[in-house]
Amino acid sequence: MAELELSVNYKSRPARVGLYVMMGLMPVWAIIVPFCLGLFIALLLTHPVAMIPAATVLGICVLVPVVSVLAAALCEDDRITISKEGIGFPLMMLQRLNFKRERVWSDLSSAMLLPAGHGQAIQLRFKSGGSTVLRLDNMSKSDLEQFMLAVEVWGQNCDRDTKLIEYQNNLQNANRGIEQMSYTQMWEEELSRRFSATSFVPLEPNHSLINGRFKIVRQLAFGGLSAIYLAQQNDTDLVVIKEAVVPASADEQSRAKAAELFEREARFLIRLNHPNVAKVFDHFAENGRNYLVLEYIRGQDLRQFVKQNGAQPERLVAHWAAQIAAILDYLHKQNPPIIHRDLTPDNLVRKDDESLVLIDFGAANEFVGTATGTLVGKQAYIAPEQLRGKATTSSDLYALGGTIYFLVTGKDPEALSESRPSELVKVSPELDDIVASCTQLEAEDRPAHAEDLAVKLQALEKELKGAEEPDTVEVAT
Repeated sequence: MAELELSVNYKSRPARVGLYVMMGLMPVWAIIVPFCLGLFIALLLTHPVAMIPAATVLGICVLVPVVSVLAAALCEDDRITISKEGIGFPLMMLQRLNFKRERVWSDLSSAMLLPAGHGQAIQLRFKSGGSTVLRLDNMSKSDLEQFMLAVEVWGQNCDRDTKLIEYQNNLQNANRGIEQMSYTQMWEEELSRRFSATSFVPLEPNHSLINGRFKIVRQLAFGGLSAIYLAQQNDTDLVVIKEAVVPASADEQSRAKAAELFEREARFLIRLNHPNVAKVFDHFAENGRNYLVLEYIRGQDLRQFVKQNGAQPERLVAHWAAQIAAILDYLHKQNPPIIHRDLTPDNLVRKDDESLVLIDFGAANEFVGTATGTLVGKQAYIAPEQLRGKATTSSDLYALGGTIYFLVTGKDPEALSESRPSELVKVSPELDDIVASCTQLEAEDRPAHAEDLAVKLQALEKELKGAEEPDTVEVAT
């Protein structure tokens, strides 16, 4: 099960300055002072010196390196460690925490957002005494989002002020690129309001499912007649729950068919076992709604990552694309083949080792689409045949081409068009041709199999990596 265990890099200015000072003085306390200590001890052995001066010099020569090592260790400790048991703070915060560095979540009494002033900060107070202030600009946005999520999930008994909750919601939206609603989104929502027979109301935080086995923490995504939530299982492990609803207005035959498809695909997904695919643990139905329970993967999705860091280098994109193609090859070789139907940068999470994990599946989407006729996937990544309701494995390759385009340009591809990233950025002809071949409007013009595409991308990655390495020059002897 996925648990929230992470280490947040907290780069405070005093710690950075202190570490730089100690590193600058290292020749003094690590070399010169110990050398002087050795000389003085040799002097004592050959020329007796008065006790008090000798003890004083010896004490200083020993104390300086010891204190310096402790100070360097103090400044170098810049991690906040988080687990479901509690939270550990850097050594620099010991004094304000009453010298209790490790705190359990039940001890956290309040978390509040302090006024901007010289920089926004979160103040944490503890029932057993002590408090600490964490400046927000000392953490990366992704680490800050994870930290605030941990406080929300595990620090359930602490009081969070409304400003902090609002800031957390805005941060989450900004990290996902949801700064304002696009015209397409507004159009879709207006159509949904006008023509949907029933209103889909997502579950609220703290809502329980299956007699308390799952408790909703927060929404992660919502649209149409489905939603994705972060939830706790048995009050400990974090999981992702995907919810799908068939409107009551659907006829019984459609509802039965949709339920059958959901059940069938859920069984297939539970059998999947791939290191780059989030595990599907379970599925269930409750109160007319159907649910998939998926593994929670910590990290940024590729849309967040590109939004924060810009278009990515071609070699890294080739590395990622080869992984995605290998994932699709695995899915497409299942019996029967599993068509993802919603491969986009939003559904791929980047881990620290540059590996990707596919975190979402189209089972619930097909389930809802069967009953309502709604589309699956985001417009820019939908192949023409999928738009007509006839998705094939080749439709996933179209979406892969669009995803590569986004990663290397930083922009979504134009919907229902052949895409060439070379029109926006400088890329190799090989990668440009791969994207163009994947995004052909006719399925038969695209690569035949994901496996073939993976091989091409791996070869391209190797070629690009070789081009980045400096040339070696043989020297005659």
